[in-house]
Amino acid sequence: MRLTLQERHAIAEAARATLAAGTQVSLFGSRTDDQARGGDIDLLVETPLPMSAAEWVARRQAFVARLYRLLGERRIDVVIACPAAADTPPVVASARRQAVELVRT
Repeated sequence: MRLTLQERHAIAEAARATLAAGTQVSLFGSRTDDQARGGDIDLLVETPLPMSAAEWVARRQAFVARLYRLLGERRIDVVIACPAAADTPPVVASARRQAVELVRT
């Protein structure tokens, strides 16, 4: 996993400050490959309970804004999903296959 200790702590802090209790944040994408270079930070955020689209957007914005304050502006992609959802979009299924858990709030 290619995240510094500072980046992992920032992600954990941002998650605890902005996301609901029981939320899991995992890393996926190129940063999970120690041999790769570069790449944005791809995060899968799995919420314990379903939320409205407006609440998902608000939580995502707060989470990313907090990360920017802690890490500076970087390329960060956040995918939000609910494990209890009936149908799983392909991007979520793909992210789950390679996810490395970082924090659970």
